[in-house]
Amino acid sequence: SFKCRDSTLEGMQCRLESSGDLQTSAASCSLPCRPLPRSVRDALSLVHPEVTKRFFGCGLPFPAKLEGCRVLDLGSGSGRDCYAFSKLVGPSGRVTGVDMTEELYIEYHQKKFGYEKPNVTFVQGYMEKLSEAGIQNDSVDVVLSNCVVCLCPDKRAVLQQAYNILKEGGELYFSDMYASKVVPDHMKEDPVLWGEGMGGSLFWQDLIPLAHSGGFSTPHLVSASHIAIYSSELKAKAGDVSFASGTYRLFKLPKSPVVSKVTVTYKGTVADFPDQLDFDSSHCFKKDVAVSVNGEMAAILQRSRFSPDFKIQVSDQPESDSGSTPQVADVLCLPERK
Repeated sequence: SFKCRDSTLEGMQCRLESSGDLQTSAASCSLPCRPLPRSVRDALSLVHPEVTKRFFGCGLPFPAKLEGCRVLDLGSGSGRDCYAFSKLVGPSGRVTGVDMTEELYIEYHQKKFGYEKPNVTFVQGYMEKLSEAGIQNDSVDVVLSNCVVCLCPDKRAVLQQAYNILKEGGELYFSDMYASKVVPDHMKEDPVLWGEGMGGSLFWQDLIPLAHSGGFSTPHLVSASHIAIYSSELKAKAGDVSFASGTYRLFKLPKSPVVSKVTVTYKGTVADFPDQLDFDSSHCFKKDVAVSVNGEMAAILQRSRFSPDFKIQVSDQPESDSGSTPQVADVLCLPERK
């Protein structure tokens, strides 16, 4: 078993030996709604079986176009995602895992991937205190995380730290558990519910203002699925609060917004996506097909690592309100805040 990220998890999280010990379907939510790209499937298949066995997560936070990137994994746990990222970023990329766990199997994966030297490091630290772990501001291309933000009481600090260490145009791409309403205090104080991720789940509607307060762009939902609770005892404790797994992507953009409506055309140049790039649940870019996007999405495509993959044409027409971006509740029909 691995060390706890927080002392409140002792007595629950420290007893978990594999994702099969969880009392919800959170771990099975890592099954993708679309077929995984071959590169991701291959990378995951090469991870040491013991690392995979001890993995805990509620999604598959594997965005496209990671080659050559400097990647940081928040709450890396057993290291499964880190080692898969190691393969995806290639020998010129770099992966850092942050957790309170010990580093294992680095040399095994270096040899498995055929690298002259390892491109993965693990640092012990807390995701709400990345600067204390030695992570420099404006130094990371992509921050990834898999179902650990729900285990941290101070989510605002986590998002702010992620924003600070990202380069301009960088991305936070993470999977996490979300609640259908604000989780009451008695659930937050229950060590079993906290260890399952339920006690610390964010009310889905609070993510957008939390992201904006930290400087991020509007979160875009990539995928979501309902989380089933197997234990009758946990069902009783949860009451009328339901849970979902959601994967979102957020970007660190320049302070000057793009206000014009923009037409973008995907060039088909992202590896694994020659015909169509499914950017999120509401943006699907087909090769050589012009699509109108709002100013913020235009800024994302212009300023991020995806800039070379799009032809971008600014329109003279003012931008109209294109409506809100899909959220976990839109997919799972969770109730609105009353």
